[in-house]
Amino acid sequence: MPQNLLLECFLLASNALRWLATLARTQSALAAENLFLRKQLALFLERQKRPRRFSDQASRLTMAALTLLFDWRESIVVVKPDTLVRWHRKGFRLFWRWKSRARGRPSVPVEIQTLIRQMTEDNITWGEQRIANEIRLKTGIQLSPRTVRKYMPRRPPHRSSSASSQRWSTFVRNHADTTLAADFLTVVTVRFRVLYVFLIMELGSRRILHANVTAHPTAQWTLQQFREAVQQEHPYRFLIIDRDSIYSESLRKSVKNLGVRVLRTPPKSPQANAFCERLLGTLRRECLDFLIPLTENHLRRIVSHWKDFYNHKRPHMSLGPGFPDPPETLPVEPRDHRHRLPDNTRVVATPVLGGLHHDYRLEKIA
Repeated sequence: MPQNLLLECFLLASNALRWLATLARTQSALAAENLFLRKQLALFLERQKRPRRFSDQASRLTMAALTLLFDWRESIVVVKPDTLVRWHRKGFRLFWRWKSRARGRPSVPVEIQTLIRQMTEDNITWGEQRIANEIRLKTGIQLSPRTVRKYMPRRPPHRSSSASSQRWSTFVRNHADTTLAADFLTVVTVRFRVLYVFLIMELGSRRILHANVTAHPTAQWTLQQFREAVQQEHPYRFLIIDRDSIYSESLRKSVKNLGVRVLRTPPKSPQANAFCERLLGTLRRECLDFLIPLTENHLRRIVSHWKDFYNHKRPHMSLGPGFPDPPETLPVEPRDHRHRLPDNTRVVATPVLGGLHHDYRLEKIA
């Protein structure tokens, strides 16, 4: 409980005890005290002292309560009548709020409130009527649009309920099959030489379309990588890149001439190219963190081996799980018996990258 509220309760209790104490006094004593206090108040008014406002709620409630016991209009001096009436109405509002605290329409269950907020965040073009209809037809729960609006989170001023814009992640998923993403990754060799790994991936299949290594990345070298990756009559329409200076204006125009529209991520927003950032993180965590490249050619061979393993043999949870570019023998159809290998077969492991990873396959026993 806040400290101010405790103080107000203490003052109210103190005033109540003082009032109870006056009930035990004689009528003549109360009349004499009343006259004595009135004389003091008259002296106070003669000196024209400016009265102070009641700053605490306890004094206001006490004054309002005492007006029920006598004709207060003839005795009031310190405060105006309108002020006392306002205090009385405020006290009645507090009393009525306490009296009706357990009544009224019951609130919507917490799980439905969470559902309303989730539907609002996931569907930026939906309003309260659309969400109410969705809940009514899909779950059988009847809510009025005004009730739904009560639990909807506030949208930023620039995003109204009828906004036609969509999230960047929604756009990427809807165009993943025709979208490429590219980015650089830095690697340090055994002699502390900094090399750059450049990757281009297909967002829809998660396949690494192109990978190369260089010690001196330039706009011309990067453009050549795009030309090698994007062949004629390709299905790609978009390319997501960041705002690195290496992606010069002339490079972007040349890529556009290849039939691919360049989409630059907002400033300081790596999450806008999240798929490619995740790919670079996977390459580092599953490969480069365990190997020390000796030369540029050595790093190129490592990346090439890992690229083949990534595209053809490594399962991806985002694909179901599945493989970006599976061979004809994969994936294997589920067996009738979930925990038993087929007869006359065994599992064979093939090391990848010197045993850093392994490729497993079924092989018939001769």
